[in-house]
Amino acid sequence: MKEEKEIDPDRLPSHVAIIMDGNGRWAQRHAMGRVLGHRKGAESVRAAVTTCRKIGIRYLTLYAFSMENWLRPQTEVRALMKLLEEYLDEEVQEMMDQDIRLTAIGRLDSIGEPVLSKLREGMDRTRNNKTMVLTLALSYGGQDEILDACRRMMGDVAAGRIGADEVDRERFASYLYTAGLPDPDLLIRTGGEYRISNFLLWQMAYTEFYFTDTLWPDFRERHLLKAIADYQQRERRFGMTSEQVRRK
Repeated sequence: MKEEKEIDPDRLPSHVAIIMDGNGRWAQRHAMGRVLGHRKGAESVRAAVTTCRKIGIRYLTLYAFSMENWLRPQTEVRALMKLLEEYLDEEVQEMMDQDIRLTAIGRLDSIGEPVLSKLREGMDRTRNNKTMVLTLALSYGGQDEILDACRRMMGDVAAGRIGADEVDRERFASYLYTAGLPDPDLLIRTGGEYRISNFLLWQMAYTEFYFTDTLWPDFRERHLLKAIADYQQRERRFGMTSEQVRRK
C-alpha cells in the first residue's frame, strides 16, 4: 500500500486516540437507520485496531460512548450497548491471538449488565497481553474524569495518605482513569467536526490534532496511515524553540 510506504517506522506515535464521529450522518446519506450506521462503524474499529497492531502502534484509545451519549434516544442507546456486547463476543479471542490487551476508561458501573460483565471478562482475559493496548472510552467524559480524580485525591489528602504539598502533575495524573497510559501523541477526529468533545482534556495538553471529513464508517487503513504520515511531518516542541528541539 502506497500510504504504508510513506510511514517512517522509527517515528511512529506511541499513542493514537480517535474520536469516531459520523455514524449517524453516514446512515442518513445511505438512507439507513442510525443503528446501521453504528454497525458499519464497528467495521472501522476492526480496521483501526488491525492497522495499529500491524504497523507497531503501542496504544490505541477509541472514544466509543460519552457521558452525553446517555441522553440519546433509548432505542439508540440500547442498540449501542448491544453492538458493544457483540464486539466483545467476537473480538476478544482475536485480541488474545494478536497479543492485544483490552482496557476501558470512564464511569463503567453505569454501563449495566450483561455488557459490563463481558467487558470485565475481556479485560481480565487479556490482561497479560503486551504488544498493544486497546482502550475503550465508555460512559466517559473528560470533565467527569478530572472531577473524579480531584475527589479521590482530596480523600487521600484528608486521610493523611498524601500531603497537599505532594500534589504535582504526575501525582494528579495517577488519579485519572488513564493512570499508567502515556498521553496521546496523535488525536484523530473523523466526520469533519473541529472540537474534542470532552475527550481526554487533561491528557491532550500537547497532543497533535488531525481532523478529516471522512465519516467514521468509511475510515479505513489508508485514512489512518495518511493521518500518521501527516503527524510525522510535524515538529513537536513541547514549549521549546525549534533550535532547542534540534539540539535535544
